[in-house]
Amino acid sequence: WAAGDRLFGAGLGGDITEYDLARLCVARSVDGCGGPIWSMAANGSGTQLAIGCEDGSVKLFQVVPGGIQFERNLDRRKGRILCLSWHPSDTHIAAGSIDALRVFDVSSGQTVQRIMVNYHVQKVKRECIVWSIAFLSSGTVVTSDSFGRVQFWDWERGTLLESHTVSTSAVLSLAVSEKEDSIVVGTSTGATYQFQLLPVKMGSLEKRWVRTKPFQHHTHDVRAVAHSSTALISGGLDAQLVIRPLMEKMQKKGYEAALRKFTFPHRRLVSCARKARLLLFQFSQHLELWRLGSTDETGKDGEVLPLCRMPEHLLQLKSKGPEHIYCSCVSPCGSWVAYSTASRFHLYRVQHEGGVVSIKKVPKVPKLLLPAYQLQFSSDSGSLFVASARGSVHVLQLLEPGGCKHLHTFRPPSGSPEAVYLLASSADGHWLAAVSGDWAIHVYNLKGFKHHCMVPTYSCAVTALAIHPVTNNLVIAYSDQQLFEFGIPEKQYTAWSRMVQNCGLHKVWLERDSPITHITFNPKNPSHILLHDIYMFCVLDKSLPLPDNSALLMNQSTLKQLPENARQRQLHAFKICKKFQPLLFADLLDENCLVMVERPIMDIKTQLPLPIQQKKFGT
Repeated sequence: WAAGDRLFGAGLGGDITEYDLARLCVARSVDGCGGPIWSMAANGSGTQLAIGCEDGSVKLFQVVPGGIQFERNLDRRKGRILCLSWHPSDTHIAAGSIDALRVFDVSSGQTVQRIMVNYHVQKVKRECIVWSIAFLSSGTVVTSDSFGRVQFWDWERGTLLESHTVSTSAVLSLAVSEKEDSIVVGTSTGATYQFQLLPVKMGSLEKRWVRTKPFQHHTHDVRAVAHSSTALISGGLDAQLVIRPLMEKMQKKGYEAALRKFTFPHRRLVSCARKARLLLFQFSQHLELWRLGSTDETGKDGEVLPLCRMPEHLLQLKSKGPEHIYCSCVSPCGSWVAYSTASRFHLYRVQHEGGVVSIKKVPKVPKLLLPAYQLQFSSDSGSLFVASARGSVHVLQLLEPGGCKHLHTFRPPSGSPEAVYLLASSADGHWLAAVSGDWAIHVYNLKGFKHHCMVPTYSCAVTALAIHPVTNNLVIAYSDQQLFEFGIPEKQYTAWSRMVQNCGLHKVWLERDSPITHITFNPKNPSHILLHDIYMFCVLDKSLPLPDNSALLMNQSTLKQLPENARQRQLHAFKICKKFQPLLFADLLDENCLVMVERPIMDIKTQLPLPIQQKKFGT
């Protein structure tokens, strides 16, 4: 991060890229002119960027409105620059490479100190890679290296102050707290460690760095760590983001003091064609369309029924070029498939003839659709809604036998710099709700192509929303686990929604980590709201009372053991099932059929590189 709220990235392609956080895309790129870029760091004021290159150079760029400008090269030496850190005063830069670290004077550009990290170790035959570095205001330089060490250096004298071996393999990442009294490091064994600056003895002014807390929340390399005022945050190759609160910083036990793990993306990767009973799966470079299997049998709860027709893989649609697929969707009738990358939008007509599936690309798609962040077909498969930049939503009319026409573009009356990232359309084709990055929810009239109303803005992000097919009420789930119901025709919250806010939701419900990612309804039972996150599926019955904090939220197994009279007294609105997890998708095909899509963690881990083998006691 630089200049407050500007985000820059760099990689082995050699370019420095700035990202547009409102449009969710690349804003501009500049060639670093030093080959692959291995490291980048901004100074404390965010006005300068330093990059470490393959050719051994450290280059300074000035952060200016509208981009960055090359300023100058610092003293160049042999060896790629793997990590960089600015001194808090912005006067010096520490750089780590292979077998050495260097300190540069920013004003003169000269190397003022060069330290061989293995000078104190005898007969070392293999090279030592300095993977991460931090420059403290006291003048201490902290390094982590491939020998599994965390070392503290006096940069002015070039001497080693302390050395801690924390692992038999590499220490890959390092982060320092704002007060510089705590450090977190991540290793290639999946372990993270905390170091704290503590007095040598009670009341002593002399302090030393002490390894205080080890954590093992990852199975693979921990490549990224961060240190907030109350928690240690780590990200690994096992695709998990872990937030580990520091208990000594917590005032009381509760949600803020709980360990949290985030594994899956909080956006839709599966879409369903209810009428055709098809599922579209989105991968990074291709799409897969499957027909669901079916059975004629019936059975008891928990039984696995034999299939009379097996699931069928209908087609695979590969995306051209290196760009990842950003969003995709299949129409309810199963005859249309659309997807988008950062620079291309594609629409296909799918034809089913005599058990043979063919696909044809729709030519001359309107170019104004890009960038597309969310796609959704109308319930009658006659229109396609495309969420785009600056709060806009494009409406396409789908034409037979395989064409499309741009009908209208909705924009919020007051304008918005943020992209739309969630859409919901009504079953009767009258209403469309759109959520933008500023958390504003706008409702549009599809018959008159005009803005209808805006839902009162809430203080958290929207994670899922849907329009009830019978009542046209908009149900909204927020990131703090709150649920709201907004009457679109009446332009106000419903009586049930006001009751929920007055009574409050159950404490256990509000302390869940995983956000609601999908909402749907059962048209045969208007009082039921079906919603799910990664770890649970819930049927919310609005006709039943809300549970208070003294009641058991997950009480299904308890209710089965009670007689009918006692069961009626303990019934409440939440019916939660945790049988299916991790749950990527759940939707109602018809009144008797629910489809669930799981993504087992072990399936993901088998595709990862092998972790470092560790000898365990007793094996």
